Amino acid sequence: MFEEEERRKPAAGGFTPAALAEWSEETLRAYIEALRTEIGRAEAAIAARAAQRAAADAFFRKPE
Repeated sequence: MFEEEERRKPAAGGFTPAALAEWSEETLRAYIEALRTEIGRAEAAIAARAAQRAAADAFFRKPE
């Protein structure tokens, strides 16, 4: 179970920059858009985890 999760994690450092020098302007713009989309997915995943944690914290909070 944990082995599968480890395979899905990015490598240490998490990102290998592309060699951009030979790319056309159009390709660079498409690449930027793809990166923005991926950033949005990552931010949504973070927000979902934060919401799950907040819900769990509220559920398990001891009454005062």
